[in-house]
Amino acid sequence: MSTRIAVLVSGGGTNLQALIDAQSRGELGGGEIAAVISSKAGAYALERAKNAGIPGYVLPRKEFDSNQAMTVALVEMLRELQIDLVVLAGCMIIFTQELVDSYPNAIMNVHPALIPSFCGQGYYGLHVHEEALRYGVKLSGATVHFVSAECDGGPIIAQKAVAVLEGDTPETLQKRIMEQAEWKLLPEAVSLFCQGRITVEGRTVIIR
Repeated sequence: MSTRIAVLVSGGGTNLQALIDAQSRGELGGGEIAAVISSKAGAYALERAKNAGIPGYVLPRKEFDSNQAMTVALVEMLRELQIDLVVLAGCMIIFTQELVDSYPNAIMNVHPALIPSFCGQGYYGLHVHEEALRYGVKLSGATVHFVSAECDGGPIIAQKAVAVLEGDTPETLQKRIMEQAEWKLLPEAVSLFCQGRITVEGRTVIIR
């Protein structure tokens, strides 16, 4: 039985593309991207899904009066699709407790910094890299973690450091972290999950 994966997106879907490419190379550990769900219509990530023959769905945030209402609808959709693993790949919605309760230690997120640095409420997209440069760090990177009720606070699965270079802008740093860390770490973490090689004990992730 393959592990059925849903990838949640909001925009261009570069991390989704990394997962699609890994799947086409047979590198998802028996996992299968069964659905791509976008929080807005017209997201380019849906084009990527269509080009790869993966069913795409739209659950527009603007149609719900709260994040909680959207989360409840999402959980219903995930159950109908018989999803085993949820991957947040550039999805800009903060989902509520219902999702974590339904998929404990089965929701992954990739964050463009080395958690616990530059994470939590308000740290997303280019804001993360702006703050890293403002602070003057010499190393940044990416973190793949399980999603918990606390924003960016779930157990860490994998991290990879990336050098911050002289003259970096938020855009150049973002690109380097994507290429050197995010696009490698996320498929690797998904593969480990699909192979049944990840166990969580408290806040510690054990990889067998």
